Amino acid sequence: MEKRWYVYILRCGDGTLYTGIATDVQRRLEAHRSGRGAKYTRGRGPLTLLYQEEAGAHSQALRRERQIKSLPREEKQRLIQNGHFQFSEENPG
Repeated sequence: MEKRWYVYILRCGDGTLYTGIATDVQRRLEAHRSGRGAKYTRGRGPLTLLYQEEAGAHSQALRRERQIKSLPREEKQRLIQNGHFQFSEENPG
């Protein structure tokens, strides 16, 4: 059985949005917060998880990540607001 992959969106301390994929979103968030995540998120804390969705297999998650990254910011915000997962707790990192 193939692992389940998730697409997630983080809000960085500078207000930008970062989209990524992971099999364990919480573990990946901690990696971002400790500086072991994507180069983009380093030094942009605090990082807040705003959205995640199950994307199935790795290839499907990559496809969905590309799709979300290509959206204008307004569409990403709409996805976050209307999404099935929303997490707004501020967590310094």
